[in-house]
Amino acid sequence: MFAQLPDFGDQASALVNDAVARFDADAATFKGVAPVGAARSALAEQLQRALYGPFRKQLAVLQRMTLSKFRAKVSATKPSADIEAQLKILLDEAKAAFDTSAKSLLPPGVRWTYSYELHSVLESMADTAKSHVETLQVQGLYLSTKNNNLPIDFAAHWLLPHPFGRDSRYDPVSADDLPAYKPQAAPMKPAGVARILAIASGKGGVGKSTVSSNLAVALAKQGRRVGLLDADIYGPSQPRMMGVQQRPASPDGKTIIPLQAHGVTMMSIGLMLDPDKAIVWRGPMLMGALQQMISQVAWGELDVLIVDLPPGTGDVQLTLCQKSEVSGAIVVSTPQDVALIDARKALDMFSTLKTPVLGLIENMSVFHCPHCGEPSEIFGHGGVAKEAEALNIPLLAALPIDLETRTAGDAGCPVAAGTGPVAEAYGALAARLEQGGMA
Repeated sequence: MFAQLPDFGDQASALVNDAVARFDADAATFKGVAPVGAARSALAEQLQRALYGPFRKQLAVLQRMTLSKFRAKVSATKPSADIEAQLKILLDEAKAAFDTSAKSLLPPGVRWTYSYELHSVLESMADTAKSHVETLQVQGLYLSTKNNNLPIDFAAHWLLPHPFGRDSRYDPVSADDLPAYKPQAAPMKPAGVARILAIASGKGGVGKSTVSSNLAVALAKQGRRVGLLDADIYGPSQPRMMGVQQRPASPDGKTIIPLQAHGVTMMSIGLMLDPDKAIVWRGPMLMGALQQMISQVAWGELDVLIVDLPPGTGDVQLTLCQKSEVSGAIVVSTPQDVALIDARKALDMFSTLKTPVLGLIENMSVFHCPHCGEPSEIFGHGGVAKEAEALNIPLLAALPIDLETRTAGDAGCPVAAGTGPVAEAYGALAARLEQGGMA
């Protein structure tokens, strides 16, 4: 069994060396009879791999210890005009301490990395620092000398060493390989992108992703240069809806080349991972993936980048609105009260984040029987229109529900790419956004 920090690396090395020494002693009796060099190397590698699991557990202990000590130091920091600088120093000291301790866990000669653990603890510490300053602001104990808004953004800006699709566990990576801490600058757009348009919903199942893909295609049909970013990390559906499956290339290991479909430049985490595997990530990994898909993808020159957000009001929405210069948001809902309850929460979220809401879309507004043409209001009708009127927000469109929309999406060819009443409805929506300068 291994002791707790910081003796793990030395003990692991001693165990490996002892096992190899015993092997050498036993192999001496076969000298000149059988080759043992390859077997000796294989044994050393197997021993190192056997230590990999305990190594990760020791890193988890180190994470908890580092974060606990950092929180205690932050809590003891007294309000002052230079509190931001004090907390930055604490962040850098904790980062250096974690790196030193993590290196001590590595058995000599082992090519393992602790980049994920480092990234995660840095994010948590940055959130702790920012929360502390904001709490002091609320209590009236601190006011930033730089402005009267929120104080410096302590969010961690160390991206994982490698973009998606590359296993870096056996690369030697330390804190020295990561960019130095620096405050987040003003929100930015990717180079060449004129506008970022967020498509949101407070509730899942209202057709937000369907609206996103069809709106992107409708705008492209009208000559706009359109990008589509699938930011629904846990449930990426745009690869299926847009009919793309191939993995994006990354020639230099940093920049990701997006794919093209139906005249739209698109990117999704679903293109990077096994479609049958669940994505089980905590907040820091989630936010890091989103920032990489925005900043490390070669989007090129775009009139508008449409971001298909996940349902709800969570980490992805917060990260997008705080880290990127979002031009505006569109909230999609079905007419019934159950969906509108959550749509109001999405609207309130954008208000809190100071992101302008360009309008509402009532999806699945009406169903026309394909046999007799009689309209049926399956989910009610007009609920979103009433909400838009009450909030003085434009109702951008009332889109029908029909079989062709579903079959076209499943087939990877959005209904807006064809002709017919639904395609015309999306075309009218796209034209309205373009004429209003929103796309």
